[in-house]
Amino acid sequence: MPAGAEANAEQLAPIATRAQPAAPSRKPRTDPETLEHIAMTLLRRYGVMFWRLLEREAGWLPSWRELLPVYHRLEARGEIRGGRFVAGLSGEQFALPEAIPLLRETRRRAHDGSYVCISGIDPLNLCGTLLPGEKVPALAGNRILFRDGAPVATQIAGKFHYGLDAEDREALHAWLVGRPPI
Repeated sequence: MPAGAEANAEQLAPIATRAQPAAPSRKPRTDPETLEHIAMTLLRRYGVMFWRLLEREAGWLPSWRELLPVYHRLEARGEIRGGRFVAGLSGEQFALPEAIPLLRETRRRAHDGSYVCISGIDPLNLCGTLLPGEKVPALAGNRILFRDGAPVATQIAGKFHYGLDAEDREALHAWLVGRPPI
């Protein structure tokens, strides 16, 4: 072997024996029956499903890309409906047939100033993802107060936060702590 060839072989040897980084591991494919079960569970939880709702869910759940063909199959079988159910969101949306009349009724209902207070662990805690305002951590001690479907006050880690147009902080505080004014 010529002298130059030996030098080249020595220079190349470390490259050949160098440890190669492992190829990125892919998530194993989820069984189609399991995917369908997960898709229907999410629909039963929310009534309507779209990619932005999946952001609040656990990381181990299948991606929207995996769930989308399942929703298309369910729609083709007539078990669910596809369409635009929530205004202002892009992408495909799917709903249970029984959720559609409820959504229409909610849209048509006049604003009456009614309050609803929920826990931070409630699936309706969509603050900071779909609804305006800061995210409310999904902890049992946290509370969100809605007026006519819009968040107006929160209690996070014992601290109270009120919306910019909060006119009666004492009443909002009473609702958050479970003593609504009569």
